[in-house]
Amino acid sequence: MTDETTLARLERRFEALESRLGYQEHWLDTLDQAIAAQEQRLAQLERLSDLMRQRLREQHQWLKGMDPEGGGYAPEDEKPPHY
Repeated sequence: MTDETTLARLERRFEALESRLGYQEHWLDTLDQAIAAQEQRLAQLERLSDLMRQRLREQHQWLKGMDPEGGGYAPEDEKPPHY
């Protein structure tokens, strides 16, 4: 093999490696953006879950307060609307 053949082969391999590196960098950027979006969505869902938990606690306390004996509120104790 001559030096020119070896040099040409090395240049092709180097170009192929540069191409692969560019492709991988693109996908890393894409994955990074996807992870950032998921982190935002997760934070939003956690805030929503906390808010719902707080509201459920408030409703539970309110319903317990409706019963003067403190026995709690039971939906089956209410009369249906058609009575």
